[in-house]
Amino acid sequence: MLSCPLHQHSHSLLLHHRPNTTISSSLRRTHNSKSTSLLLRHLSQPQPQLQPQDHAAPAPTPLDEKEKVELLELSLVTKRTPQFPGSIYVQSPSDPDVHTSLPPLQTLFQTQTNNSDEEDEEEDHDLIMRALEIRRKVTAEIFKESMIRKGKFGITYATNLTRRLSDFTDYVMVEAAAMKRLPDFSESTFNFRAKTVIDDSRVVPLIRWLKHNSVSYPKIGKLICMSRGKIESIRRVIEWLKSIHVKGEFLGVALTKSGGNILERSNEELDEIVNYLESNGVRMDWMGYVVGRCPQLLSYSMEEVRARVGFFLDMGMNEKDFGTMVFDYPRVLGYFTLEEMNEKVSYLKEFGIGTEEVGKLIAFKPQLMGCSIEEKLKPLVKYLYYHGISRDGMKRILMSKPIVFCIDLETTIVPKVRFLQDIGIRDDAIGNMLVKFPSLLTCSLYKKIRPVVIFLMTRAGVNEKDIGKVIALGPELLGCSISKKLEVSVKYFLSLGIRYRQLGEMIADFPMLLRYNVDVLRPKYRYLRRTMVQPLEDLIEFPRFFSYSLDDRIIPRHKILVEKQINLKLRYMLACTDEEFNKKVEAIVKRRQRFEAGLLVDTLSEAGHLEEDLSDSQATDDPVESMKLSESESI
Repeated sequence: MLSCPLHQHSHSLLLHHRPNTTISSSLRRTHNSKSTSLLLRHLSQPQPQLQPQDHAAPAPTPLDEKEKVELLELSLVTKRTPQFPGSIYVQSPSDPDVHTSLPPLQTLFQTQTNNSDEEDEEEDHDLIMRALEIRRKVTAEIFKESMIRKGKFGITYATNLTRRLSDFTDYVMVEAAAMKRLPDFSESTFNFRAKTVIDDSRVVPLIRWLKHNSVSYPKIGKLICMSRGKIESIRRVIEWLKSIHVKGEFLGVALTKSGGNILERSNEELDEIVNYLESNGVRMDWMGYVVGRCPQLLSYSMEEVRARVGFFLDMGMNEKDFGTMVFDYPRVLGYFTLEEMNEKVSYLKEFGIGTEEVGKLIAFKPQLMGCSIEEKLKPLVKYLYYHGISRDGMKRILMSKPIVFCIDLETTIVPKVRFLQDIGIRDDAIGNMLVKFPSLLTCSLYKKIRPVVIFLMTRAGVNEKDIGKVIALGPELLGCSISKKLEVSVKYFLSLGIRYRQLGEMIADFPMLLRYNVDVLRPKYRYLRRTMVQPLEDLIEFPRFFSYSLDDRIIPRHKILVEKQINLKLRYMLACTDEEFNKKVEAIVKRRQRFEAGLLVDTLSEAGHLEEDLSDSQATDDPVESMKLSESESI
């Protein structure tokens, strides 16, 4: 015969404490004749009769710890004990006539004579806490059952959410216990009262609605616990958030991270904050984005909001700059304290930047306000100073590329500097590079910098000895696209007949050669070869030729040289200012004039001597013809 150990022990417990009480007929099983006959045979055996000592009721024997726990569970767990064929069990507390088969619950708190009062109080307190824990578990099961049956939620979802609703479970438990005092619920069970509280709160439809609005179950659990039983306040605030264009998962973010008092604020108070931000440049179309990413704004009073907006407007920002700043980085307005923001502005002024410049800088890159002074800004400044960058250099970096001060030093900047050192660039040159091209620190080392260096060495002809020089002189190359810029330029130069190694030497002499657009290079090369009729070797010797403007420098100077009948190399023709070029041309013209004048005098004297010789020899009758002949021979 099968039996449940817990129920068998409880049955023996009942027999021990109620020896004169017969077993209720409801304990007998009628659907299994064999087990019933065995039970009747066992009960038909004569029981020893206890002799009454006097007419007074005997004092009940105190229960041991194990019996107390079992009786507590039987008294508080309201679910019916599972049945299966052949099982014999003691009735559950919710079964009819249970009061005739279970000892009273008050026996749990009867003290033993050999224990002190403090020990008895501590034992009673432990029993009460166990009773509350059992009741809490029962309430959680009732709530989970309501979610599954009425809300049509899955078992896993209902279980996970119920685990996060401990505060709401306690609320339901307390409310259900308080309903016992009402006349309508004085005779009802705890299960019925707990279900009534859950149904009246309409929490299950609200959970379904929050899930439909892309709120995750951890945030749903936090919201319900924050509401403190005022479930409808959640729906009201979410409807208001949707009216200002807060969408998707940011509904839950805005509610859970804005602070507990948002559910207690009226729509009029929230509208006042939004209208004030809109009047200062934050467009209503942006409001949902701003509130969803900085929900702390909704927890501030109007005085606090005005103080935060005035902090930025006092630095010279206009409404347009303020609105775009808040849209770019919403946390700048509500995440940090006013004291923290004042400290960061004062630190930025130490670079020699005025108040209005700081305002423009923060409006352009508000992420600076999110950088910690001690953890991010000061270590970066020390590192840049170690590489030879002065305060003016840091100011230039800050004004041209402020995002550099927002990136991580150890994981982003240090590996790039080490790579530059590994390819042969000196520390002082690295500092100049960073000041000249601070965007270098924002480029990816493995996706941008290393591939460009490898391309220059393998496809552009730059040798290992010159690669450091190329990068130091032209760090802008590291920001160029290989497929769209560098590879196209290399193919064009090779198509001109320039050899692979010659191209590498040209790049080492002038690294910016690869940054020019091919459409700009083509007309310059065409003019050099067809109009100026210069050899390709002159271009290889002076690749900076492509850096000069065709219309403003190359053509005008070439015309001057043609008019003056002067032939200069490209280096001396272009690598000077207009004043220097004019002086150089005048010097060449004067030197040629002196040369031609000296040559003419020598020619005339030689013609005189020749005339005398001719007159003596009578070789010719015309001395002029003889002079022309001599001149032509000398020429």
